[in-house]
Amino acid sequence: MGQRYHGQLSTSLGPISFAVDEGGALVALRFGPLDGGAPQADRRCERVAEQLAEYFTGARTHFDLDVAVPGTAFQQRVWGALREIPYGVVVSYADVARRIGNPNAARAIGQANGANPTPIVVPCHRVIAADGTIGGFSSGLTIKRRLLDIERVRLAA
Repeated sequence: MGQRYHGQLSTSLGPISFAVDEGGALVALRFGPLDGGAPQADRRCERVAEQLAEYFTGARTHFDLDVAVPGTAFQQRVWGALREIPYGVVVSYADVARRIGNPNAARAIGQANGANPTPIVVPCHRVIAADGTIGGFSSGLTIKRRLLDIERVRLAA
């Protein structure tokens, strides 16, 4: 693994930490501090911080960031499908499974979502249970609800 540059952004959900590689591709994002590095002032982090800030103000509905994260071939397919879910739209785990051509993989989709190292940019928060309830989220359901609120998504109670 090459050099990583760490940034942090204050948001309505608290601090969000992220890391980029030497080329500026996003390699990690989490709510709270990142393991393995303190925020560094580096130009490579500016684009990610700018786009995240725009997302939180409602000015950005699509990220055009490079993402370079390791994962299995299955995870990569899932994460690619997640990036195609439009802002303000939710789909079920089964919907994602069908989109990647593996209709019986809804549970595996949930596992791939949970392993997603770049939430928000790879919008796993837009995946909900088939019955319209919120489902799970690696950073907690409160954060998932708040992300969906930002996108003006209203779920059934």
